[in-house]
Amino acid sequence: MSRFIDELKRTHRCGELRASDEGKEVILFGWVASRRDHGGCVFIDIRDREGIAQLVFDPEYAKADVWASRKGATVQSGDLSHVLDAHHLAEQVRGEWVIGIRGVVVSRGQNKNPKIPTGDVEIIVTEAAVFNRAETPPFEITDEIDTREEIRLAYRYLDLRRIPLQRTLRMRHDINRVTRNYLSDQGCLELETPFLVKYTPGGARNFLVPARLSPGKFYALAESPQLYKQLFMVAGFDRYFQIVKCFRDEDLRLDRQPEFTQIDVELSFVNQDDVFSLIEGLVFSIFKDVLKKDLRALYPEGRFPRLPFNESMARYGNDKPDLRFGLEHTDLTELVIEQAGGGVSFWAEIAEKFRSGQYRREVPAEIVKALVIPASANLSRPQLEELERGLKEIKGFKGLARAKVAEDGTWTQSPLAKSITPEARQKINETVGAKAGDVICFQFGKTAVVHTVMAKLRVDIAKRTGLIPEYGHGDQWRFLWVTNPPLFEYDEDTGRWAAAHHAFTRPVDEHIPLLESDPARVECYRYDLVLNGFEIGGGSIRLHDPEVQARVFKTLGIDDKDAREKFGFLLDALKSGAPPHGGIALGMDRTAMLLTGAPTLRDVIPFPKTNQGTDQLTGAPVVVDASQLAELQVKSTFQPPG
Repeated sequence: MSRFIDELKRTHRCGELRASDEGKEVILFGWVASRRDHGGCVFIDIRDREGIAQLVFDPEYAKADVWASRKGATVQSGDLSHVLDAHHLAEQVRGEWVIGIRGVVVSRGQNKNPKIPTGDVEIIVTEAAVFNRAETPPFEITDEIDTREEIRLAYRYLDLRRIPLQRTLRMRHDINRVTRNYLSDQGCLELETPFLVKYTPGGARNFLVPARLSPGKFYALAESPQLYKQLFMVAGFDRYFQIVKCFRDEDLRLDRQPEFTQIDVELSFVNQDDVFSLIEGLVFSIFKDVLKKDLRALYPEGRFPRLPFNESMARYGNDKPDLRFGLEHTDLTELVIEQAGGGVSFWAEIAEKFRSGQYRREVPAEIVKALVIPASANLSRPQLEELERGLKEIKGFKGLARAKVAEDGTWTQSPLAKSITPEARQKINETVGAKAGDVICFQFGKTAVVHTVMAKLRVDIAKRTGLIPEYGHGDQWRFLWVTNPPLFEYDEDTGRWAAAHHAFTRPVDEHIPLLESDPARVECYRYDLVLNGFEIGGGSIRLHDPEVQARVFKTLGIDDKDAREKFGFLLDALKSGAPPHGGIALGMDRTAMLLTGAPTLRDVIPFPKTNQGTDQLTGAPVVVDASQLAELQVKSTFQPPG
């Protein structure tokens, strides 16, 4: 073995060999992917991160005249003695053993394999060594397997040998490489920020870390470098970026992990158009380099479309719409008000609240929405009912009203048909563009619930009817900037206004006078970048004006003392010559998931956590000794069941 490591150095990786390499002597290292014994001649596929090469172990090649018969293949006579030893070793080799070989590249002749890049050639082995005699793995290391995910995660180091996962992680590397090169070329400096930070309220739930040297006190693991990157701007670094690990103690789902990676950017002396331009250039570069796709075929001007937040909510029900298909919503609230409910008692109650002034049109507490399923979708009644059952997971959902449009415009298969007035029915048909055979789906009630229900319904219909795949991009790429959301959101539990994102987002200039008088209408310079229905980035232009900042705090019910206690270091910095600045963070994991077409984030993270936040490989999190807790002066109150 030492001869291969000390004397014989690797000349090629397994997946690099081509027909142009015929006749070359090569040295390869890798894992045994498969072994086939053809009655004395042993074929082994050797695998490394670049691919697979076929090895031939044939005792006949211990004879010089056999080599002479192979066109373009030569071997030193002194090497012939090693051929028999290599063949004897090949008879013992099993799957996932780690081996090294020396041999000569020859053509496969009539037995070429067009399914793999190295399929034109094979290597006649003249010398071999075993580095590690692996035990039988708990599952087969192949491209497509049906092994349960918890087993694969428990042996992730084996799972990562599979070519699809290796290809995915290579893509992550390429995204990192392009990002660093592009942002560096744009004058951004890659600077680091702390992981152990001060807990600040708002945003996601933080992981807390006890500080042994400061008993009774805790660090928070940074959920983002937000405050520190703003300090870099105050310090005069002008343009910053970082590919950084962040932490959030939140409930998990297919596109969320407790630790995640983001491309973090902050710029001085910019408005949101400048931020958009920089990030659009980055995304165009990533797609061109990594996917070999020129996004200018879709966006000739090099810019992504923009949509105001309120319009996005009205048309799609959320602020991250998938634009690969239509099925837009229609807001019928104004029509219902004009028709005094149109004969539908539930709608009449909503209409009356607007007419009486209890509800405001600018910020409606309840709305009525519709979505048309075209007749061409050909969905049966059981399929429609199945779609409705899929909505029951949404908190506050009470049911979906439907109406099928007949040839004469009347409604069938609907309880609404009995009460709706002819005039209201006709106006609704016209407003939503419904034709004979179409099904109109209605949702009404609390605004947030209606939006959530209709947004999910829209996507569920698209997947059911084949407009988009169940997961993955389907080779369609639709980007969108969603802009100018509300700065505040009302917390019904506390009866107070809260920051919709964070308290340092700059209000839209013309809405600053509304900060005290009408917070619900205050929009801000915040923006999200959306791809195929997923938010892949979000950011804002920051507040650098101490006077406006104080007014925002006042609306949030944060007095001077609280502000000093929570954000004193940043407030001091903002008074020390803070430039206008703004930034964005792009989700690396989510971007990689979308670009690779993977179904979940776990498929693009080397060592992910499960949906319960556990690490199947190491067993984390674990119970620690009482002595360790005592050293930290922390006591656990958890009582195991039973």
